[in-house]
Amino acid sequence: MQSLVAQKYITRSGVTSFKASVAAFEPIEATNKSTSAVITADGNVAALLLIKGFHFKVALMQEHFNENYMDSNQFPKATFKGKLSNFSIEKLSSVQEFPLSGILTMKGKATKINTIAKVTLQNNKLILTSDFSVTPKDFDIKIPSIVRKKIAKETKISIQYELVKK
Repeated sequence: MQSLVAQKYITRSGVTSFKASVAAFEPIEATNKSTSAVITADGNVAALLLIKGFHFKVALMQEHFNENYMDSNQFPKATFKGKLSNFSIEKLSSVQEFPLSGILTMKGKATKINTIAKVTLQNNKLILTSDFSVTPKDFDIKIPSIVRKKIAKETKISIQYELVKK
């Protein structure tokens, strides 16, 4: 008999987006619709995405993001490993909020993330959404002075994962 802790929910089409825009300048935002994520019944969370999976409205911005800022050939992935505190799949009813903490790793640099995640069970799918902010400095991303005023000091990251039971 399989234990409840062994239950997990997965997706390979999670949506991760970010905004680093400053008013009065061209919006700096992109979306990645192919994030892989796993959540266990006891609240362990793991996610992985390919940096080149982020799509921008402006192709040149995407090229600069990958080549100049993220070095995506050298550092192709970003990962998150964390835990939803006080989470229990059995006790999940309507939309509930849980503290989510863990480590986000990009460009070979790890930073601690503490945020709130909204989780619900809907049509046998686990839906997790959350927002948090990071700074380019957290990951040793150098912003040239010529464009520094056009890029926000904090980048807002939003995640929306719809996971199915496996």
